[in-house]
This record gives sequence, structure tokens and C-alpha cells, in this order.
Amino acid sequence: MAPDLFQQGTSLLQQGRPAEAATALRGAVALQPGLAEAHANLALALDRMGEDDAALAHYRRALALAPGQETAWCNYGAFLERQRQYAQAEQAYREALRIDPASAPAWSNLGVLLDILRRTPEAEDAHRRAVALAPDWPHASVNLAECLLRQGRLDEAWRHFEARDWSKDFAARVGISRWDGGPLHGRALLIGVEGGQGDMIQFCRYASELKRRGASVVGVLCHPGLQPLLQRADGIDHAIAVGPEGGGRVPDVAWDLWCPAPSLPALCATRLDSIPAHLPYVHSDPARVAAWKRSLDGAPGLRVGLVWKGNPRFANDRERSLPGPRVLAPLGQVPGVRLFSLHKDAGDLDAEDPRGEQALPRMCPLGAGLRDFADTAAVLEGLDLLISVDTAVAHLAGALARPCWVLLPHHKTDWRWLERRADSPWYPGVMRLYRQGPGEDWSRVIAEMARDLRGLAEARPAPPAPPQGPASTGR
Repeated sequence: MAPDLFQQGTSLLQQGRPAEAATALRGAVALQPGLAEAHANLALALDRMGEDDAALAHYRRALALAPGQETAWCNYGAFLERQRQYAQAEQAYREALRIDPASAPAWSNLGVLLDILRRTPEAEDAHRRAVALAPDWPHASVNLAECLLRQGRLDEAWRHFEARDWSKDFAARVGISRWDGGPLHGRALLIGVEGGQGDMIQFCRYASELKRRGASVVGVLCHPGLQPLLQRADGIDHAIAVGPEGGGRVPDVAWDLWCPAPSLPALCATRLDSIPAHLPYVHSDPARVAAWKRSLDGAPGLRVGLVWKGNPRFANDRERSLPGPRVLAPLGQVPGVRLFSLHKDAGDLDAEDPRGEQALPRMCPLGAGLRDFADTAAVLEGLDLLISVDTAVAHLAGALARPCWVLLPHHKTDWRWLERRADSPWYPGVMRLYRQGPGEDWSRVIAEMARDLRGLAEARPAPPAPPQGPASTGR
């Protein structure tokens, strides 16, 4: 029976059902404690469920029973990497490669780890080995692409980035061909939704470039919360709200071509010196700006918006999001600054600790009134600065040409922020990057922000004095 439970659990794991897989695999190891493969797969299931202590125990048990399991060493290395045990993770990957020097997953995972450690030449070599061993494996090619993108080597990077295997059946569903970079004169092109909301905000800038190349109509599929905003973006004729996986109704336009949004930089031959970065390229609704202005006008001092959390489903969210608003307390101590939370839903609830004390006493929560990104854009127009983790609101501020300071994690920093830069060529002149160092928490970064915020507040012109009434005649 143990082999049957093992097969059942492995199948469930492959289907993305780790909790059910763990139940079956626990049954397998209970019946046959020496079944190393069951321990290894149970460890992986527990790992995906966030049960770290149990996962570690089963990884170690699997490797003690069968130390020649290359895949188990590879998965164990990934587990250790997420725990920030980088030296041990590297040892695990290298043990996997000692067992099987032709293991593309081990080379690819090692490359990602070396990226984290900023050992860039070694990382690039590992990624290239993975691609050479598995040229048809998209994961390896995309990892190499991101390594090159972080270095600013966009020409080669975009070619590997196109290995993404997203929605290959989209053209068949909508009945139109995928754009290959050819002539666009007089043709209607539909930009497909891919990635998160920040990706769509970043890449919708290419709509103007498509128009410059002769496209007659440009549409964009997008997340529902983006539709009112992107309808006002430069070059976009139709913004169509759909779910993250597509499937919404496309307007009755004779579309000639389609293209995934993140493929536009490659097809437009984008280099660091040719990023289409005319800001702003999205625009706020004047009526919404006026409505939010009434809410903000009574706030004296430098108005600063805060975003300390991203989407919890994002793969690196544990690293990019802050533990809570209390981490930002030094910003609230800067004289002459008024803070505003731009979080919808649970973000504002975190503004109080269990004792009911506000983490940032001078922070005004605005989230309850934010219906979509068009509202957030209107609020940003009334603020002097946004301070945000790496999330869609930061891209929105950049696209609006509003000043924005971004907190970047050291662990798996996103490729679009490049390496060792305090600015962004995607949002020139409006964005400043604050980078976490290796092994650091956020305290140093927040202290630097507080220092710079103090300077910004002190440099702000004093408000005009109220008008004086007529002098008394003494009567």
C-alpha cells in the first residue's frame, strides 16, 4: 500500500494540491519509513504549505536514507535558500551537481542563488549551463534573462525573456496572430494581460510607441482595477477589463494582431538608452483629483503616502513587504510631515497593534475610499511624495511622474530595478531606490529615508502668512 500512497501523493503534488499530497505521503512513510522518495516528496509538500520545521525534518530523513537523490538535494537547496541559509543552500546545489553534472534544475537554482549573493559572473555562467542543457525549458531561459536584465544587458536578455510560456493558446482563442515586430501601418493591435498590475502599468507605455509605428488602434487587456486608469493612458484606445487569466469580452474591433505586454520591450528593441520614458504616460481623472483634493487640503506640511505591503500571493512577498507599519515609525517622527496610508482592506487594520495603539499616530488612512487605481492616481496627484515597497502603486507613481521612494529587498530584487542604482531609467527624475543590504532588516533603510525626508521637509517653503485685516484707527 505504501507505493500506492506514494504515487497518489506525488500526483496530488504535481497538481498543486500540497495539503492533500501531504496526507497521502504521511500515510506512505508511516507504512514504509525507509521509503526515501516519499520523505522527499512529503518534505516538498510541507515546504509549499509553509510548515518549515516538518519539511526540514523530512528533507534530512530523505537524504539520510538515499544521499544520491539529486532532485532531493536540489529541492533541499531551494528550501535552505528561502530560509536565507545561503552557504548551506549552495552546498546542497553543488552536491546535486556532483551527483548529476547535467542537472539543468540544479544549475538553474544555483544561478538564482548566486544572483542573490551578487556573484553575477558565476550566476550568469550557471544560468548559461542550464540553458545549454535544457534549451527548451522556459524556466532556465527566463532565469538567464533576468540575470542579464539586472545587468542592463537588454539586447540579449529580451531574447531569452521571450521563452516565457504564457498563454500560448491565446491567439487560437481570439483568432488573431501574434505580432512579430513587423510593420504596423494601419493595423489594430491588442496588448494581452500578463503578470501583475505593476507589469501592466510599466509596459502600457509602449502603446504610444505602437501608434508611432503606425498602429491605427491599440487596445489593452487589463485587471479590472486598472481599466479606468489605462483608459486614460497615452496611445490606448480601448482598455478592456478581464480576469488575471483573460477571458473578458473584447470590443467589436477588427483586431489584426496581439502581443503580451512584457514582450513589447523585445519587439521594440528596447535598450537602456532607448526606454520610452516620456512621463507622465498615464493621467488622472480631473474630477477624481478634485474630489480627493478636498480630503487632502486640510493636511498641513509635506504630504507623504505610504504603502508597506504588496500582494501576499507574490512569490517574493515575504521579502519585499514590511512586517507592518510600525517599521516606518521613524518617518512619523519627522517634523512637518503628514503621513497617509494608501492601503485598501487589511493594510489599514495593521495600523493598530493589539493594544489599540497606533503604530504611526499622525497617519491618516485613505484606503476605504480607494475604489480602483484611478482613485489612487488622483490621491497621488495631491501628495508630495510616495514611499512604497516594490508594488504596483510605485509603478503608478512613476507613470504619473509623481515623486516616489521605493524600498527594495536584498533577496531576489526584481530585475527591473537593475543593480547598484539609486534611480530607475524606467521612471527617470521621479524615482529614488533604497536598497536593503545583505543580512539586513529594514532599520538602516528606514533611517536613511527619515534623514532624507527631514531634509525634504526642511527645504519646503513656508506656507504664506494669512492676510492681515485693516489696521485699527484706535476709535
